[in-house]
Amino acid sequence: MVAEKKKTIVLYCLLAVALVGILSSTILGVYNAKAIHTLQDAAGISPDGETQEDNVGIMNNEYRIVSTLPISDAYKSGNTASLSNKQKETLEMASAVLDEIITEDMSDYEKEKAVYEWMTTELTQDWGVLQVIPQTGEDSDNPYGVLKYHDAVCVGYATTFRLFMQMMDIECMVVHNLDKYHSWNLVKLDGNWYHVDTSSDQGEATYANFNMNDDLAAYGHDWDQEFFPAATSLEYNYAYQNRHQVEDIYQIPALFRASLDEQQATTCLGFQAIDEAHAQIVEAMLNSMQDIVNSSEFGDLWMSWTWTPVSGGEYILTITTYGFTAEDPFPELSEEDLEKVDKAVRDAFDGMSGDPTNNDIEGFFETEADVVG
Repeated sequence: MVAEKKKTIVLYCLLAVALVGILSSTILGVYNAKAIHTLQDAAGISPDGETQEDNVGIMNNEYRIVSTLPISDAYKSGNTASLSNKQKETLEMASAVLDEIITEDMSDYEKEKAVYEWMTTELTQDWGVLQVIPQTGEDSDNPYGVLKYHDAVCVGYATTFRLFMQMMDIECMVVHNLDKYHSWNLVKLDGNWYHVDTSSDQGEATYANFNMNDDLAAYGHDWDQEFFPAATSLEYNYAYQNRHQVEDIYQIPALFRASLDEQQATTCLGFQAIDEAHAQIVEAMLNSMQDIVNSSEFGDLWMSWTWTPVSGGEYILTITTYGFTAEDPFPELSEEDLEKVDKAVRDAFDGMSGDPTNNDIEGFFETEADVVG
C-alpha cells in the first residue's frame, strides 16, 4: 500500500512538472511573439512583413513617421475636441501658415508650390537668438517641432508637408527609402503622383527635388515601388515646365548669366535632341562657368547641374545656383542700438589689432548678411 502511495505521489509530481513546463513554454512563446511584434512595429514592418507608410522608424528608430490625419481632420471639421494640447498648437501654427500663403483662387499645383517655397525658405530662418532648439527626435520629426522651432530632420519636413496637403484636401503620402534613413513625399495632382523632397531643397527653393517622376527621383532616392504608387508624369515638374528650349548650345553661357543677374536659383534648359559630342561641349562650358561663379567676384555663390532624360531623345539640363538668399543677422536692431553697439566695441578694442574703428559697424553687418545662408 505504501509503495502504491509513493508511486502516485511521484506521478503527480511528474505531471505537475510537466504542466509547469507547458505553461512556461506558452508564456515565453507569448512574450517572445509580443517582443517580435514590438520590434517589427518599431522598425516600420507590419506583422505580415510588408511596407507601411506610418509607424515607421527612421535612422535606427531615432525618428518616427506618424499619422497627421487627426490634425488635418480636425482642421476640416472644425472640431478639435479629440486633439491633445500639442496637436491643437500644431493646428494653430499650420493654419496660420496656410492663411498667409494660400488664396482661394489657387489651383492645387499653385497651393503645393506655395507650401514648398515656404518650407524650403522660411524654415531655415531662426526666429531669435534665444529660440529654444529641440533636443530630441520627438520634436524634430513631427509638424509641431518643425512649425514651432523651425528645426527639423527629413521626417519632420515630410510629415509637415503631408499635413499641409491633407488640410487642403490634396492627396499626399510620406515615403521612406529602403534602408530607412530618409523620407520625403508623394503628392497627387490631377490624377498623377509626383515626388517632392523639401528637406533636400532646404535653404533655397531650387526646385531640384520638386515634383519629380520616378525616373528623376531614382537618381537620389530608392523606395519600395511595389507599395508606393508610380509617378510617371512631368506635367507639373518645375524644370520641365520652365525649360528654355536651346537651339544653339553656345547660347547657354548668356542664358545662365541672365539667370544670375535676376538672382534665379534655377536655370532650366531643354534640348530636343543632343548627342554625346555636343553634350561634352556643354559640360566644358558648365565647368568654365562654375570656375567663374565660384570666384570671389560672385561672393559665396556656387552651382551644380543635372542632366535629365525625358523621352524620345529629349533632355533637360537643370543648373542650380546656391547662395542667393541672405538675411540680415540683426534685423530688429534700431539705429540707436547700432550706434551704442558701435561705441561699446570701439571703446573696448580701441588701438588693438583688428581695430573695429576702421570699419563702420552697419557696413560690417551688411557684409555679414551678404554671406549668411
